[in-house]
Amino acid sequence: MRIEKRQGHEGTGPGAITPDGCAVELYTRLPVGDEPDIITAAVPAGAHILELGSGVGRMTHPLLERGFTVTAVDESPEMLQRIRGARTICSTIEDLHLDRDRGETFDVVMLASFLVHTGDPEERRAILRSCARHVAEGGCVLIQREGEDWHTNVPRERVDPSGFTLRIVSAEPVGDGVNSVHAEYEFPDATWTQTFLARPLTRDQFEEALREAGLRVDRYLTGDGVWVRAVKG
Repeated sequence: MRIEKRQGHEGTGPGAITPDGCAVELYTRLPVGDEPDIITAAVPAGAHILELGSGVGRMTHPLLERGFTVTAVDESPEMLQRIRGARTICSTIEDLHLDRDRGETFDVVMLASFLVHTGDPEERRAILRSCARHVAEGGCVLIQREGEDWHTNVPRERVDPSGFTLRIVSAEPVGDGVNSVHAEYEFPDATWTQTFLARPLTRDQFEEALREAGLRVDRYLTGDGVWVRAVKG
């Protein structure tokens, strides 16, 4: 499957760059935070998780270690080549139809990496519909949102304990409620940049987007509202 470069998305730095500007080698270096613990606390033990936009497996591998079964989906074959121990599927999220093609649904569908904030509202609707059609009855969808000040607290910089510096340099409006975000990742031996389009969503706008897809918030999993557990209905 060949995916065309996404308009408004750019990436620079060593190694392969995906159509949305993500650098494969960069994502192999980024540490996982507390996300696996948040997910583990929100879903049944041993659940089968459909991870949409898995990348190189930064969260896939810790979830496997916690006893979950993971099906990892990403549009980048270069990203998926880095995953070990999980079933992998190369596909865009919006075009995925495991429910129809194989009769599969999942205990948990996970949409991380702020993918719900895609700049294109039609793409967002298609992504959320994919979440809804792949979650089993009684299952849940876990979604990672941007923080409330993600687009306004710029520029900002964070030095990670593992030794790299992340800078969100700018978030500039480009029209229709969409911002062009520029980020830099500086390591001692290499620097990567990524420019991408993102649409800020208030909590009300986010919950309305879920309702359009036949989903609703079950509960917010973190005090900042970044991680959300949604269910059908």
